[in-house]
Amino acid sequence: MRPAATTVPDPTNWKAIPPMRRITIPSMMLVLFAAMPALAATPGAGLFPPNDMDTTCAPCRDFDQFANGGWKSRMTIPPAYSSYGSFQMLADRNQAELDRILKAAAADKSAKPGSDTWRLGTYYSACMDSAAAEKTGAAPLQPVTSGIDGMKSTSELAAQIAWLHQHSVRALFGMFPRQDPGNSDAIIVNVGQGGIGLPDRDYYFKTDSASVALRAAYVDHVSRMLQLGGTSAADAQSGAQKILTLETALAKVSMTNVQRRDPRSQYHKLPMDSLAAMAPGFAWKTYFEKRGLGSTDSLNISTLPFFRSISDIIAATPIEDWKVYLRWCAIDDAAPTLSQAFVDEDFRFSKNLSGAKEQQPRWKRCLRATDGDLGDILGRVYVAQKFPADARARALKMVKNLEAALGDRIAALDWMSPVTKTAAKVKLDAFSEKIGYPVTWRDYAGIELGHSWYANRASIRAYEVKRNLAKIGNPVDRGEWSMTTPTVNAFYSPQLNSINFPAGILQSPFYDPTWDDAVNYGGIGAVIGHEMTHGFDDQGRQFDPKGNLRDWWTKDDADAYKVRSNKVAEQFNGYTVLDTLHVNGRLTLGENTADLGGLAVAYAAMEKAYEGKPRTKIDGYSPEQRFFLSYARIWRSIYRPEAERLQVLTNPHSPAHWRVNGPLSNLEEFAKAFGCKDGDAMVAKQEARARLW
Repeated sequence: MRPAATTVPDPTNWKAIPPMRRITIPSMMLVLFAAMPALAATPGAGLFPPNDMDTTCAPCRDFDQFANGGWKSRMTIPPAYSSYGSFQMLADRNQAELDRILKAAAADKSAKPGSDTWRLGTYYSACMDSAAAEKTGAAPLQPVTSGIDGMKSTSELAAQIAWLHQHSVRALFGMFPRQDPGNSDAIIVNVGQGGIGLPDRDYYFKTDSASVALRAAYVDHVSRMLQLGGTSAADAQSGAQKILTLETALAKVSMTNVQRRDPRSQYHKLPMDSLAAMAPGFAWKTYFEKRGLGSTDSLNISTLPFFRSISDIIAATPIEDWKVYLRWCAIDDAAPTLSQAFVDEDFRFSKNLSGAKEQQPRWKRCLRATDGDLGDILGRVYVAQKFPADARARALKMVKNLEAALGDRIAALDWMSPVTKTAAKVKLDAFSEKIGYPVTWRDYAGIELGHSWYANRASIRAYEVKRNLAKIGNPVDRGEWSMTTPTVNAFYSPQLNSINFPAGILQSPFYDPTWDDAVNYGGIGAVIGHEMTHGFDDQGRQFDPKGNLRDWWTKDDADAYKVRSNKVAEQFNGYTVLDTLHVNGRLTLGENTADLGGLAVAYAAMEKAYEGKPRTKIDGYSPEQRFFLSYARIWRSIYRPEAERLQVLTNPHSPAHWRVNGPLSNLEEFAKAFGCKDGDAMVAKQEARARLW
């Protein structure tokens, strides 16, 4: 669950789904029960209603169906959603609270200009003003597109792309500040592959009928968008084909999502002039001067094959093709803020990937935009109303309990040497816990806001780009958050060695102080354990306690780890999702091992919590059974086929069904709790069984 954006992604738009490491289902449809059952006097009683379950299905045959089958059978996906499940209701619940906050801010005419309330109200009101968007149409794009249309040769590409990047518009490649993987105390310039409009590079090359049809739909979509931006129908159609050709060339030299899982494959710290030698066809000096980085002496080139090919791609592409490509990048980026025709066309194509039947209402889209652009202001108000200090203290206590449980499990491993165990303990002890909300909130002083959503977003983007570029060469702020507090999500940062749990997720069905330990450890405990074990998954284990990319394992221990993790990958490769489409065990390896490890750690912590206490059955279920029922409940989900296909092809998380059944089939604790035997579907064969922690 690694963050790349601060807002809750739009589940109807794949472009808004950041490639972060997260526990949420890939479409990020964050929901829970339609209504929480009333709590009885006994903590945890009534939390697993029989009508949510399918007791005709044996738990040892299909535990997800046993635990959630009744709920799935009576639920339907709302038209505006691509999936529906336990995360979404909680997100909707949070959104209802945020909606009240924003409407109050917008209605407060006494708010002093420049105050936080004024900023929230002004931004949200401008976003909600659909009449103003209709009146201006495509006019906000004119200053951008006129600059693009004025280019005379490819020698001007660098200046134009620098301008687009300065305003957070994707084009050709990506450039952003990041921690130096070799020195986590420093922020350096990072350049990486980019520039494509489809969700992943493989979409440009698949030959199955669905992929061929999607590319045709994409060309039609690009053509329609270009026409809305003022291009003639004939020129737009030919331009769209040129854009597909150019993006295909970029995709061809891009690394796959599986290749990019290895952090070492993306670390190449080199002198700044290395780019000019590697790709002389692009005016790098001009680009970095325009970005205010002319004096930078080194950078990380994360995807070498891509940059070694840029010059050839530039030389092979006429300037007119570059113009139409950059025009498309600008239009595609701005579409959500423009008139309804742009918004509708953007949604029309996204349906091919999400399966959603209708758009989210404008208030939800504007809420997400406000959370993304002014997240620390909105989050500060949200926390004051919904997350008191004692809730933070209770969550931190559980985190500490789970850290102790993980430490005990590492110490007891029979496949890891004492040397590596000692180093692992040092890393675990160095974890930074970010719970609920940041210690220091971001200051938005200097941002200019008015009556145009497009202009407001541009102003905030320019502010954020400037703020982030200023980090280069300065000490790392290890307390900064990259996810807003109302977000229903969590993540582990390998370079900060931090586990992060926003207030948004620290609620039912994940956690409630009135519940018994079994239910809480099966819910939020498994989430916390998941994030902790990310520090030791196939990616996280390559970073040391300070967050430096450094090998701290003995060779024998690293080899032993790979043998065990390979079993996880092979197991998930065998899971079918749609027709012949299988889970990609390599792409999802980190998340699957974190699910498996998180469950094992949370279960151990739950057992410790019950030491000396009676193991009372509640609603007919033992503490051990309630633990696993609670875990299954947080993953209950239903998907549209399009969304599930998108997830399998692009997302590092397995579909929810296999996030339940996959890890549980490896756990002897689960088999014992429900009396499962060898040969049952929920018991992996001994030789294929995966277990790390």
